[in-house]
Amino acid sequence: PLSDKNRELTMQETARVRDDCGLDPDRPLLVQISRFDRFKDPLGVIKAYRLVRTAIPVQLVLAGGGASDDPEGQAVLEEVLSSTDNDPDIHVLLLPPNAHRTINALQRLADIIIQKSTREGFGLTVTEGLWKGKPVIGGDTGGIRLQVINHHTGFLVNTPEGAAHRIRYLLHHRDT
Repeated sequence: PLSDKNRELTMQETARVRDDCGLDPDRPLLVQISRFDRFKDPLGVIKAYRLVRTAIPVQLVLAGGGASDDPEGQAVLEEVLSSTDNDPDIHVLLLPPNAHRTINALQRLADIIIQKSTREGFGLTVTEGLWKGKPVIGGDTGGIRLQVINHHTGFLVNTPEGAAHRIRYLLHHRDT
């Protein structure tokens, strides 16, 4: 809780990150923080965003980095960039390993944290989102199941369509 990824930030610091990323403060923000890896399902997250976007004007941030031991990471990043179709509301951020305060700010700015992994260990980004009081939509797998209390702190999903359904639900029921 005392690391740069989790400590409280000033409003000015979060506003600076929002402005630097070109995010609209008046529209809901969906955020997935993870390396660019097929098991994190970034293409599924983009599909869910597009399904939500037909009903609600949202923005999506996919932020993360690559792992030096992941030879597929660059190919996944290129697929993600290609699949955005230059949508100005999909923000793909390649962050350095020490971007802890930026990640913190993005999670604090988020209306919903997504971790739609198809395979996952414990998943610290889920922990970080819950720590910040954000609802989490996570893949129904591994350690995500141990953290997200389905229907209470977020939702467990298996498909982009399921994620889109739960995102719409959360955005329509913000007070519950």
